[in-house]
Amino acid sequence: MTSFKKLSIGILSAVFALSVAVHTSHAGPSAKFAFSTSDLTLIEQTSGTAGWVTVLSSSIKTPASKELFVSGSLETGLYTQTLVKSKNNKKDTSTASVGIQVRALIDGQAAPPGVVTYDARTQTLSATLEGAIAGCLTQATNADGSTSIILDEDCVTPEEIELILSTLSASTFHFVASNVPVGDHVISLQARITSSTSVQEGSATAEALVGKGTMIVETVRAVGGHAASGTGAEEGAPAADAGSAPATAQRGTWGKLKTIYR
Repeated sequence: MTSFKKLSIGILSAVFALSVAVHTSHAGPSAKFAFSTSDLTLIEQTSGTAGWVTVLSSSIKTPASKELFVSGSLETGLYTQTLVKSKNNKKDTSTASVGIQVRALIDGQAAPPGVVTYDARTQTLSATLEGAIAGCLTQATNADGSTSIILDEDCVTPEEIELILSTLSASTFHFVASNVPVGDHVISLQARITSSTSVQEGSATAEALVGKGTMIVETVRAVGGHAASGTGAEEGAPAADAGSAPATAQRGTWGKLKTIYR
């Protein structure tokens, strides 16, 4: 009996620890709303991922053929470092590029508009420098008795300039899939990090991370992606007040609102 209690407590502790990290709603009865959120770093700082990484996932059950509205919010961090070394007035260039792309999948299929860039940076640093010439100068006497200063170019030490940028921001994008059939559906938010560097004499580093995130999924009924039109007042639209904008303008605005939430 004592062993059983210890095992039960251990399982409960493990489940509790997991629920603190990632909160996800699961499909059950038909629902209009589902979510997945994490307060931990989803992708640690890296120069690149091996393809797509699923960072958030949830499931939802649709009662009828409707649109699925997916909103993905993520913290994105970029780190770029470029260093150039130049001497004898020779130009040196270093470049670092990094980007974070995101897509939403519904049952393994990409939801429109497809792949979206959440964060990206290309950092290029160039310099043309003389270099450090201390200890590289000698004095020579010419045939006419004058003196000259001679620079030993092989002795010159390159001068260096370095630029480091580290930023963290939050981005949100909306994905919408039309005519999603009735039934249970799995929605995933995926991210990938890509980078590249180019150097001559210097160095460069390009890395990124994905921090906290939240994905929200809603079932909605859209009006074909354009504002509703008509000569009469829209159903449920507020009545026009005296001195307010023309009724046609009000109808157009109300129609745009109904485009998503009708």
